[in-house]
Amino acid sequence: MAHGRVALAHDNCRVRLEPPKPVPPVGRSQVELSDGSPVREDHREINLETGQQKGYVVLTPEERAKGFVRPVRRSYTHIGQPAPKNPLRDLTDEERQRYAKCGYVKFEAYPDSGSAVTGKFWTQAELDAIGKGCRTNTRMAQEIAETYARDPKFYGGTFCSHCRAHYPVNQFVWEGTNETVGS
Repeated sequence: MAHGRVALAHDNCRVRLEPPKPVPPVGRSQVELSDGSPVREDHREINLETGQQKGYVVLTPEERAKGFVRPVRRSYTHIGQPAPKNPLRDLTDEERQRYAKCGYVKFEAYPDSGSAVTGKFWTQAELDAIGKGCRTNTRMAQEIAETYARDPKFYGGTFCSHCRAHYPVNQFVWEGTNETVGS
Protein backbone atom coordinates (compact mmCIF):
# COMPACT_ATOMS: atom_id res chain seq x y z
CA MET A 1 0.00 0.00 0.00
CA ALA A 2 2.97 2.33 -0.26
CA HIS A 3 2.35 5.57 -2.10
CA GLY A 4 3.85 6.01 -5.55
CA ARG A 5 5.46 2.61 -5.86
CA VAL A 6 5.45 0.97 -9.24
CA ALA A 7 5.53 -2.80 -9.60
CA LEU A 8 8.12 -4.36 -11.86
CA ALA A 9 6.96 -7.16 -14.11
CA HIS A 10 9.42 -9.38 -15.96
CA ASP A 11 8.26 -10.62 -19.35
CA ASN A 12 10.83 -12.50 -21.46
CA CYS A 13 13.77 -10.56 -20.01
CA ARG A 14 12.04 -7.21 -20.50
CA VAL A 15 11.06 -5.08 -17.56
CA ARG A 16 7.90 -3.06 -17.80
CA LEU A 17 6.54 -0.65 -15.28
CA GLU A 18 2.99 -1.11 -14.10
CA PRO A 19 1.10 1.89 -12.78
CA PRO A 20 0.10 1.78 -9.13
CA LYS A 21 -3.45 0.68 -8.43
CA PRO A 22 -5.78 3.61 -7.71
CA VAL A 23 -6.68 4.18 -4.07
CA PRO A 24 -10.45 4.24 -3.42
CA PRO A 25 -11.98 7.52 -2.16
CA VAL A 26 -11.91 8.09 1.59
CA GLY A 27 -15.02 7.34 3.62
CA ARG A 28 -14.76 10.12 6.21
CA SER A 29 -17.78 8.80 8.10
CA GLN A 30 -15.82 5.63 8.94
CA VAL A 31 -14.24 6.90 12.17
CA GLU A 32 -13.49 5.88 15.73
CA LEU A 33 -11.16 7.07 18.50
CA SER A 34 -7.52 6.01 18.33
CA ASP A 35 -8.11 3.50 21.14
CA GLY A 36 -10.76 1.76 18.99
CA SER A 37 -13.74 3.08 20.93
CA PRO A 38 -16.66 4.99 19.36
CA VAL A 39 -16.32 8.77 18.99
CA ARG A 40 -17.76 10.46 22.09
CA GLU A 41 -18.92 14.03 22.36
CA ASP A 42 -16.34 14.78 25.08
CA HIS A 43 -13.33 13.49 23.11
CA ARG A 44 -11.96 17.04 22.63
CA GLU A 45 -11.67 17.74 26.38
CA ILE A 46 -8.06 18.64 27.21
CA ASN A 47 -6.10 16.83 29.91
CA LEU A 48 -4.52 19.71 31.84
CA GLU A 49 -1.42 17.65 32.72
CA THR A 50 -0.55 16.62 29.16
CA GLY A 51 -2.34 19.20 26.99
CA GLN A 52 -3.72 16.35 24.89
CA GLN A 53 -7.34 15.65 24.05
CA LYS A 54 -9.26 12.91 25.83
CA GLY A 55 -9.38 11.03 22.53
CA TYR A 56 -8.31 11.49 18.92
CA VAL A 57 -10.55 10.66 15.96
CA VAL A 58 -9.03 8.35 13.33
CA LEU A 59 -10.29 6.50 10.31
CA THR A 60 -11.31 2.92 11.10
CA PRO A 61 -8.82 0.11 10.42
CA GLU A 62 -11.02 -1.04 7.51
CA GLU A 63 -10.95 2.42 5.95
CA ARG A 64 -7.18 2.77 6.43
CA ALA A 65 -6.65 -0.69 4.89
CA LYS A 66 -8.03 0.60 1.56
CA GLY A 67 -4.69 2.25 0.84
CA PHE A 68 -2.63 5.36 1.40
CA VAL A 69 -2.07 8.41 -0.78
CA ARG A 70 1.00 9.50 1.20
CA PRO A 71 3.70 7.61 3.09
CA VAL A 72 2.95 6.61 6.67
CA ARG A 73 5.13 8.91 8.78
CA ARG A 74 5.11 8.88 12.57
CA SER A 75 6.76 12.18 13.51
CA TYR A 76 6.70 15.86 12.62
CA THR A 77 8.55 19.03 13.63
CA HIS A 78 6.95 22.21 15.00
CA ILE A 79 8.27 25.07 12.83
CA GLY A 80 5.71 27.74 13.75
CA GLN A 81 3.49 30.05 11.75
CA PRO A 82 4.41 30.02 8.05
CA ALA A 83 5.30 33.33 6.45
CA PRO A 84 2.85 35.03 4.08
CA LYS A 85 3.20 33.91 0.47
CA ASN A 86 2.20 37.32 -0.92
CA PRO A 87 3.08 40.91 -0.04
CA LEU A 88 1.36 42.43 2.98
CA ARG A 89 -0.32 45.82 2.90
CA ASP A 90 -1.47 48.18 5.61
CA LEU A 91 -5.16 48.15 6.46
CA THR A 92 -7.40 50.80 4.98
CA ASP A 93 -9.15 53.21 7.37
CA GLU A 94 -12.40 51.32 6.77
CA GLU A 95 -10.77 47.94 7.57
CA ARG A 96 -9.15 49.34 10.73
CA GLN A 97 -12.57 50.53 11.93
CA ARG A 98 -14.45 47.39 10.92
CA TYR A 99 -11.97 44.97 12.48
CA ALA A 100 -10.76 47.05 15.44
CA LYS A 101 -11.72 44.30 17.94
CA CYS A 102 -9.89 41.61 15.96
CA GLY A 103 -6.38 43.04 16.29
CA TYR A 104 -5.56 42.88 12.58
CA VAL A 105 -2.56 44.93 11.47
CA LYS A 106 -1.88 43.76 7.88
CA PHE A 107 -3.70 42.20 4.93
CA GLU A 108 -2.35 39.63 2.49
CA ALA A 109 -4.20 39.62 -0.83
CA TYR A 110 -4.36 36.35 -2.73
CA PRO A 111 -3.70 37.49 -6.32
CA ASP A 112 -4.65 34.17 -7.94
CA SER A 113 -8.16 34.35 -6.53
CA GLY A 114 -9.40 36.87 -9.12
CA SER A 115 -10.80 39.10 -6.38
CA ALA A 116 -9.15 41.99 -4.53
CA VAL A 117 -11.04 41.12 -1.33
CA THR A 118 -9.87 37.52 -1.06
CA GLY A 119 -6.96 37.07 1.31
CA LYS A 120 -5.94 36.89 4.96
CA PHE A 121 -5.91 39.48 7.69
CA TRP A 122 -2.88 39.11 9.97
CA THR A 123 -2.59 39.99 13.66
CA GLN A 124 0.68 41.19 15.16
CA ALA A 125 0.84 37.98 17.22
CA GLU A 126 0.66 35.90 14.01
CA LEU A 127 3.38 37.98 12.38
CA ASP A 128 5.57 37.68 15.48
CA ALA A 129 5.12 33.87 15.48
CA ILE A 130 6.40 33.35 11.92
CA GLY A 131 8.98 30.60 11.95
CA LYS A 132 9.14 30.53 15.75
CA GLY A 133 8.02 26.98 16.46
CA CYS A 134 9.87 25.11 19.19
CA ARG A 135 11.59 22.85 16.59
CA THR A 136 10.68 19.78 18.64
CA ASN A 137 9.71 16.51 16.97
CA THR A 138 6.44 14.94 18.06
CA ARG A 139 5.74 11.25 17.52
CA MET A 140 2.17 10.08 16.98
CA ALA A 141 0.25 6.83 17.32
CA GLN A 142 0.26 4.48 14.32
CA GLU A 143 -3.53 4.93 13.87
CA ILE A 144 -3.14 8.71 13.54
CA ALA A 145 -0.14 8.35 11.20
CA GLU A 146 -2.13 5.98 8.97
CA THR A 147 -5.11 8.37 8.97
CA TYR A 148 -2.81 11.17 7.72
CA ALA A 149 -1.43 8.80 5.05
CA ARG A 150 -4.92 7.78 3.90
CA ASP A 151 -6.38 11.32 3.99
CA PRO A 152 -3.77 14.10 4.43
CA LYS A 153 -6.49 16.76 4.89
CA PHE A 154 -8.35 14.79 7.61
CA TYR A 155 -6.95 16.95 10.44
CA GLY A 156 -6.88 20.74 10.64
CA GLY A 157 -4.64 20.85 13.68
CA THR A 158 -2.16 18.67 15.50
CA PHE A 159 -0.36 18.46 18.83
CA CYS A 160 3.13 19.62 19.81
CA SER A 161 4.58 17.46 22.61
CA HIS A 162 6.99 20.19 23.75
CA CYS A 163 4.54 23.11 23.77
CA ARG A 164 1.76 20.80 25.03
CA ALA A 165 -0.72 22.52 22.76
CA HIS A 166 -2.57 22.04 19.48
CA TYR A 167 -1.76 24.23 16.47
CA PRO A 168 -2.87 24.34 12.82
CA VAL A 169 -1.17 21.64 10.74
CA ASN A 170 0.55 24.29 8.60
CA GLN A 171 2.84 24.98 11.59
CA PHE A 172 4.45 21.54 11.23
CA VAL A 173 6.59 19.70 8.69
CA TRP A 174 7.18 15.97 8.50
CA GLU A 175 10.40 15.22 10.37
CA GLY A 176 13.45 15.43 8.11
CA THR A 177 11.55 17.18 5.26
CA ASN A 178 10.20 20.59 4.27
CA GLU A 179 6.80 19.03 3.49
CA THR A 180 3.96 20.60 5.45
CA VAL A 181 1.87 18.21 7.52
CA GLY A 182 -1.57 17.89 5.98
CA SER A 183 -0.43 18.54 2.42
